[in-house]
Amino acid sequence: MRTVRTTPLLAAGIAAAAFLSTLTPAAASPAPAGLRWQPCGGPAPAALQCATLTVPLDYADPGGRKIDIAVSRLRASRPQERRGVLLLNPGGPGGPGLDLPVDPAVDLSEEVRSRYDLIGFDPRGVGRSSPVGCGLTADEQDHERPYRAETFAKDVEWARTVADKCRTKAGDTLRHLTTRNTARDMDAIRGALGERKISYLGFSYGTYLGAVYAQMFPRRTDRFVLDSAADPTRVWQGMFQGMAEGADAAFARWSEWTARRHTTYGLGSTPAEVRRTFWDLVARADREPVDSAGTPLTGDGIRAQHARFAHVEKAAEWIAALKAAAAPTAAPATREVPPDNDTASAWAVLCGDSRTWPHDPERYRLDAVRDAARHPLYGDFASNIKPCAFWGQGSEPPTTVDNGAGALILQNEWDPSTPLPGALAMHRALHGSRMVTVAGGEGHIVNGTNPCATRALTTYLTTGTLPPHDLTCETPPTPTPNPPRKP
Repeated sequence: MRTVRTTPLLAAGIAAAAFLSTLTPAAASPAPAGLRWQPCGGPAPAALQCATLTVPLDYADPGGRKIDIAVSRLRASRPQERRGVLLLNPGGPGGPGLDLPVDPAVDLSEEVRSRYDLIGFDPRGVGRSSPVGCGLTADEQDHERPYRAETFAKDVEWARTVADKCRTKAGDTLRHLTTRNTARDMDAIRGALGERKISYLGFSYGTYLGAVYAQMFPRRTDRFVLDSAADPTRVWQGMFQGMAEGADAAFARWSEWTARRHTTYGLGSTPAEVRRTFWDLVARADREPVDSAGTPLTGDGIRAQHARFAHVEKAAEWIAALKAAAAPTAAPATREVPPDNDTASAWAVLCGDSRTWPHDPERYRLDAVRDAARHPLYGDFASNIKPCAFWGQGSEPPTTVDNGAGALILQNEWDPSTPLPGALAMHRALHGSRMVTVAGGEGHIVNGTNPCATRALTTYLTTGTLPPHDLTCETPPTPTPNPPRKP
């Protein structure tokens, strides 16, 4: 499973969680720039070094309370060719990044690795960086809640409970777990490393973090790559709603693709028939959950996995298998629950970054009813009430991204989590940027999936040269699938 990701509330957890638990950055031999490095230990390669940087919780009060930021470093493979540092962020918010320099999911060429020290870090409040927790139960960590009139009062109570527990457990810390403060931490890392500028590779939410850094510290920004860009104008309620819009577009494309392959999947010979098959399956699963690889799914559970429809072939196989398995299931399988820190730190940023979250539950109810009609697959999930309704404000207003940063933006056409329109909005906000779009690209995260995009990334990071104009990279055509095996 890839480490780079969207918010942990919307994607699977990090496969390296057990590995991260073994990393113990601490003080050992001093380094000239002020950080004290030691081997990270455990299963980490000996070449990966870890250290701890102390920063203010509140940068407006630099003499006040301090927190720790865990930092890692993998030195450039050819020191004689080194040109600087490349900071990495996996996305989230709430994603730990201490292992990214050695994570195989971060696919960088030897040309890049020879020129940069790769720098990972756990953002404030996450992992080894003074982690926060709210004491949430497994049910309280589950945010995928479709709007239903009969359950809306319970959803409001859930949102209020999560916010109350986080305030009680984490207190004033939550106000300062914002993207702006994480950007300040990045600049503190830059200073501790003794670097005049930093280069950067951020994925998903990490693209917004990188854009905010470029806005706040333009003279310290070198070569920035933003892979699968979030819309900086829709932070963060609009991000959820943008996913609903993208989900419907991907679903429409999937139904057309699947209809042309009716003999393979048996889901309908026209897009309308495919869609009818799907919604009939959802209705049946709401009456009797359907088994999906050992996990019983209700109709809402099927809709919650909206991101699958960006991958047309895999989605067709999945729906065909669900249709074949549509029957009562055995006892429910045990569900894997994301760590509380993952959830708590994500809500802190999602709620604290923005001051546009409505406080009146009725506003969420009306939006959910509206968006269920506009975007039937995921609209009511996206617009239903969130803990942010009761969270309170962050420590400062959010950042408006509007500058001439010369960033390289990589984007799949059918990204289900950070849809193409959001990446185009980031492109417009960063006036000096260039955009590489993978036509037909289905997944979330471009890195390592397309040779054309990889060449653009490598050229930019090694020479500083952006494409002369926005670039479209083709993706290989989807092969004719084999018929699914009958159960």
